[in-house]
Amino acid sequence: MNTKKKILLLTTGGTIASLAGADGLEPHRSSVMERELNQLRTYYHITVRDVMCLDSSNICPKEWKRIAEAVFEQRHGFDGIVVSHGTDTMAYTASAISFMLQNIDLPVVFTGSQLPLADMLSDGPDNLRTAFAMAASGKPGVFLAFDRKVMLGCRAVKVRASGFSAFESVNARYVGRVSNRGLVLDERVLPRPAGEARLQTQLCENVFLLKLTPGLNPAIFDVLAAMGYKGIVIEAFGLGGINVLHQGLSSIHRAVENGISVVVTTQCLYDSSDLRVYQVGGKLLQLGVIQGRDMTSEAAMTKLMWALGQGMAPEEICALFGRSLAGEITPEI
Repeated sequence: MNTKKKILLLTTGGTIASLAGADGLEPHRSSVMERELNQLRTYYHITVRDVMCLDSSNICPKEWKRIAEAVFEQRHGFDGIVVSHGTDTMAYTASAISFMLQNIDLPVVFTGSQLPLADMLSDGPDNLRTAFAMAASGKPGVFLAFDRKVMLGCRAVKVRASGFSAFESVNARYVGRVSNRGLVLDERVLPRPAGEARLQTQLCENVFLLKLTPGLNPAIFDVLAAMGYKGIVIEAFGLGGINVLHQGLSSIHRAVENGISVVVTTQCLYDSSDLRVYQVGGKLLQLGVIQGRDMTSEAAMTKLMWALGQGMAPEEICALFGRSLAGEITPEI
């Protein structure tokens, strides 16, 4: 007879735990999830602890730290951890936690829902079942489970605001899918811890995510520097085209010279930035601009926040962005 796995559920609020209030859906604590959890207790020994109770639009870096600390400090004695979370910022949280929990030694699985569990047609029960199955898998790492799919936390992007297939794994295979064979995992995608588990929650919040638009005033880089930003992630065109090369070259140069780390990703969701292809990109590389490669914007931003939080110098950050810490980039062949 199989022994039930011990799973810790950490709740943070979100739609999955919401009930209708006077002004719309309001997140509640785990008590509203008991009906579904009683079903899951048939298969798992479940311990529930409420970390916070927030709409995920109100979850910020200080809340990421609280979640990471709760996972790291309370993980002992459990086979896996599920974190229930609102969908709007779940990709940011899962990416940040992927870097904060270096070499985590058990599965940590984020999930949520597009409809509250209290709704008869909610997608929440299905998402919880997938998340618990992944948490019981014994495969360490930070993951996100949604719509019968499991993906790396640092590759997840929310692509739909209302449809149940809200998240996709961008530029990476899914870790697992639910089929008539149960949860089937792709071993090639699974993280492989390379040392002792460490909690490193220091972040620099002075990182700005800038989406380029045609005709953008390049003075924005001087303004961001004056505001005290230490890092800038640019969502550029195509492979990394930047329309401010001539007028803005000096602004970007000044930012880099002043110790600001500038990372270039692409607005094309399913592709990679490559500054080596066009002249504009080559000139940026000469200035010390960092390639975001095929990282999601969420991963690029949180990785830069984490790297700056560790006190890394610009050249160290540049080298770090060429390495995969949690599967966030595809290594070059």
